[in-house]
Amino acid sequence: MTQPIANISLQSNAPKIGFVSLGCAKALTDSELILTQLSAEGYQTAKTFAGADLVIVNTCGFIDDAVKESLDTIGEALAENGKVIVTGCLGVKAGEGGQNLVRQMHPSVLAVTGPQATQAVMDAVHANLPKPHDPFLDLVPNAFGTAGLKLTPRHYAYIKISEGCNHRCTFCIIPSMRGDLVSRPIGDVLKEAKALFEGGVKELLVISQDTSAYGVDVKYRTGFWDGKPIKTRLQELVQALGDLAKDHGAWLRLHYVYPYPSVDDILPMMASGHVLPYLDVPFQHSHPDVLKRMKRPASGERNLERIQRWREACPEVVVRSTFIAGFPGETDEEFEHLLDFVREAQIDRAGCFAYSPVGGAAANELPGALPLEMREERRARFMAVAEQVSASKLQQRIGQTMQVLVDSAPALGKKGATGRSYADAPEIDGIVKLLPPEKISKTLRVGEFTKARVVATEGHDLIARPI
Repeated sequence: MTQPIANISLQSNAPKIGFVSLGCAKALTDSELILTQLSAEGYQTAKTFAGADLVIVNTCGFIDDAVKESLDTIGEALAENGKVIVTGCLGVKAGEGGQNLVRQMHPSVLAVTGPQATQAVMDAVHANLPKPHDPFLDLVPNAFGTAGLKLTPRHYAYIKISEGCNHRCTFCIIPSMRGDLVSRPIGDVLKEAKALFEGGVKELLVISQDTSAYGVDVKYRTGFWDGKPIKTRLQELVQALGDLAKDHGAWLRLHYVYPYPSVDDILPMMASGHVLPYLDVPFQHSHPDVLKRMKRPASGERNLERIQRWREACPEVVVRSTFIAGFPGETDEEFEHLLDFVREAQIDRAGCFAYSPVGGAAANELPGALPLEMREERRARFMAVAEQVSASKLQQRIGQTMQVLVDSAPALGKKGATGRSYADAPEIDGIVKLLPPEKISKTLRVGEFTKARVVATEGHDLIARPI
């Protein structure tokens, strides 16, 4: 995900900084922290590289395509501006000979930091572009208050509850970039969430590297919120976040939920409407031998049983997941097992990557590497099956009335609009295409909810009539 350069301009004479955020939602929250601090110190942000005094690029370094996009963006910023600070996951990636990859490819950058390094980025900014000072403007100019600036549309926001990961999956290098699991104090998370809801957010998306593990690193110690003790644990966090969401008529959505048995405790809250009945679960594969080679933290044999239990507890639950096709050593039988899993588990929304060797990943040393052509062919076969399952499930929505959060509504929706149901996370799932309302008096506004009756499907999307 590439975010446009933000605009937090306040003073015409203040130093201007260009900003680009690349990668996942977790990187986006790092960008928001940096932009909040820049704004608090009186810096402006420029809309173009050429119009900035310097440029910050928050990079992604997970897969080859992301590395290329990050390096290309840095090169573009250097060509158009010349003064560039690099942060994010690519900043800790090594190139040939163990040297820093960014420095190797772009030796003229001003500074390079890793992810979650707000202070290091600010130190580099101060060294190259001294901060302005105005006692009347050294404030965060944003309705979200203590939650700071956001790069998402005003009606939804991501909230990061932890950083890093304790797992050592063989295909992943995230722990080497972001470190082991560090859970945010539960009081801080709830304070930020409250500020976001009070600022008008209607959908809060919980993110981390491993949401289910929240609090494991601090042994679920007791924190405090609103003057009351509360355990640093996912179940208690979801309960408290759900309470806040309910008070503000908003949605709460969970991402990156590993399929631990403890997730079962969340399903009753989904069934009661306390949190959206939506689980983003990164299964990655189904066959136990592949999962063993991947060093995944969950048992593949039991995931079908888990999903069945989840649907028994909450029939409306939507399961989205990501998978890898063509992992080293994957046999025809193991791949067919994966296809059967997707069919039997009835995964509502599925994405798939053809396995790609990532520099520094342990999987690179595994025997049985598959040719790129075979990996891509398996990815295509997987997606064909996944799309059949998804399309069949979408067909079952026809005739249903659903609550839709409006994302776009030109002319107040008189000629139609777009939005999302509880089954659709922004940018990664489908959308609901809203037809013009039958009632002339009915209007649609971005960030508001509307009831709509599903009348048809179109690919991954629903078509619905506002009522």
